[in-house]
Amino acid sequence: MTLLVLHVRIKRAVRRQTDALIGSRLMVDWRRKVMFSVSMWPDIESVYAMGEVTRHVLAARLPRRLGVRTACGVFCYAGDWRRVMFRGGSTALSPFAPVPADRPS
Repeated sequence: MTLLVLHVRIKRAVRRQTDALIGSRLMVDWRRKVMFSVSMWPDIESVYAMGEVTRHVLAARLPRRLGVRTACGVFCYAGDWRRVMFRGGSTALSPFAPVPADRPS
């Protein structure tokens, strides 16, 4: 429970200190005792903004002290779902680009 409360506090601190965070979500698999924190950033450079948040830096040291194992994965935007799922010929677009009106969803 400590890590859940801590995560909420860190999220608030990150939002106060950087406007780059698009959104984040915390998910807990209670049966497996696993916590997933997923955050979205506009670019890889923005991810490093968390290193400027003192509360985040201090909290990042806590899991080890509690005997909690951690891992990290960084996934970059791969494009339109048809391009990703079916290797379709659609052009790669930024996730922030509006979807053209003539394009089926």
